[in-house]
Amino acid sequence: MGLYRRLLKYLNPYKGRFLLALLCMLMVAVFSGLSLTMIVPLVGKVLSPSMEIVSDSGPKVSPQVSTNVERPSSKGLHLSRLPAEARAKMLAWKEYVSANYSRGELLVFILLALLVFTLLKGIGEFGQGYLMSFIGERAIIDLRNALYRHLSFLSVDYFSSERVGEVMSRLTNDLNLVQKSIASGLKNLLFQSCYLGIYLAMIFFIHWKLALLSLIVAPFVVLPVTRIGRRLRSLSTRAQEKAADVYSTIQETISGIRIVKAFGMENHEIDKFERENESLFRTFVKSFKRRAGISPLTEVFATVGLVFVMWYGCKEVIHGVLSLPVFLLFCGVLASLVSPTKRLAEVNAEIQQGLAGAKRIFRLMDTQLTVKEADGAVALPPTKEKVVFHKVSFAYGQEEILKDIDLDIRAGQIVALVGSSGVGKTTLVNLIPRFYDPTEGCITIDGYDIGKVKIRSLRDQIGMVTQETFLFNDTLRNNTAYGRPDASDEDIVKAAKAANAHEFIMATEHGYDTIIGERGVKLSGGERQRIAIARAILKNPPILILDEATSALDTQSEILVQEALNKLMQNRTTFVIAHRLSTVKGADKIVVLDQGRIVQSGTHDELLAQGGLYKKLYDVQFK
Repeated sequence: MGLYRRLLKYLNPYKGRFLLALLCMLMVAVFSGLSLTMIVPLVGKVLSPSMEIVSDSGPKVSPQVSTNVERPSSKGLHLSRLPAEARAKMLAWKEYVSANYSRGELLVFILLALLVFTLLKGIGEFGQGYLMSFIGERAIIDLRNALYRHLSFLSVDYFSSERVGEVMSRLTNDLNLVQKSIASGLKNLLFQSCYLGIYLAMIFFIHWKLALLSLIVAPFVVLPVTRIGRRLRSLSTRAQEKAADVYSTIQETISGIRIVKAFGMENHEIDKFERENESLFRTFVKSFKRRAGISPLTEVFATVGLVFVMWYGCKEVIHGVLSLPVFLLFCGVLASLVSPTKRLAEVNAEIQQGLAGAKRIFRLMDTQLTVKEADGAVALPPTKEKVVFHKVSFAYGQEEILKDIDLDIRAGQIVALVGSSGVGKTTLVNLIPRFYDPTEGCITIDGYDIGKVKIRSLRDQIGMVTQETFLFNDTLRNNTAYGRPDASDEDIVKAAKAANAHEFIMATEHGYDTIIGERGVKLSGGERQRIAIARAILKNPPILILDEATSALDTQSEILVQEALNKLMQNRTTFVIAHRLSTVKGADKIVVLDQGRIVQSGTHDELLAQGGLYKKLYDVQFK
């Protein structure tokens, strides 16, 4: 229940509405009970006026006309169980009604009372339905916002280890289950409990022996329902894991659709998807089977209890111990108990499934940031001097990627990082904006340890252009101004022109207001890169990271992009990663990495003169 209590904390802002909803629920239950009590005066005072409904004493002995057997007289609600004052008022009301109202007048009064009770019950039902739906939906919105906010601030390494489909499943399937658990499950738990409480009180007041007899079967209902509920939570957890697998398969296939088609693997991907889907179906079927069994199971046991009550109660009526109106009232209330009992059993299943979803959601929300802002972090002033790596090492788990990196880069310098694939070039530049933190050593900017400055102030001073350019399904204007939403149209156009992007933008159907599709699918590779460069130019950062920004482009696009990059790099501290050594000849410093270590450093001419790894790489590309 600790998990459910944590979930219910999201209802705290809506306590006022929640209490009003509870009041409406009680109102519905009370007026439903009062409507049923109209059975007694309707039968006893209108249809059979000679029949005793309310008595102040125990069984009376009266001679029977046809036999000499003495039997107890017909009896109704025993007022002897009430306090003396209440008993006196009840008897006085009985005498007053008998003396002053005819049967016709009582009939009109009872029917009008039924109408009033039904109206008030309807008002309460509307109130509780609306209020609980509002509270449940609002709480889910708050939970979804909190989850998305937490997800947005998680460190980059989380997304490196988790599948996109898994994360999407948390935000969709799991939240849907929690939504049902709060919006529907909690509402019915409270609503049906109100019904159950009122009706139980009524049957015990009417005839406590019959009430106890009817409750003998209660343990036989509760125990199997509880066991089924626990099994449902387990099955629901498995179902959500299977759903995540399905989401992941869809996401991978759509993202890699060109590769799938290029290799003719459509049928392979279809078979894989169908296997995952079939596995999800089987898990859902098991869950449905158990949920479907709850209602009939509850009804069977409830009917068993009802049979015992009918048997015992009818004997009491036949022998004149219990009046017919009171017995009818008891049966009516008891029959009304079946529906809330069944619904509560179903609610348990709903809540268990919701808890399975909540467990996965809170596991994500409890994921700790690996890159945290230090206590007392200060804002990083505008960069003016240098970026320094002091004995920096980094490892993914047990795998060492970088070791003892020492670098000193003055403001405005262009530093190229070269080496074979997998030597740690991208990892090194990812340490600068703190996508990851070094496992040893530190990085300073103008003497400030970046681990002790505010992350936002650090990243505000860094611009990135990578080979895998990511653009949003938005306008060219908004993609260019991403990171600077307050930029003027003049600034946006100026940045686009500097990135050699203005001409192709104006050639599109709606110019800067053209929607470019998911991940910029409507643009060519070169056009996407130039928008990314325009985005970096508009941000105007003092530190720039270029990670293979031109490697995937054709010659014409590369020329345009390289011109834009040259403008972008002016007067900025720039880190360039490039496999094409021709693009880094003019760098102020070229750093050669091998197996996570710096093995050479210098200008292009100096490194060629030294020989070593750089010269080997150069010879492979040009000779």
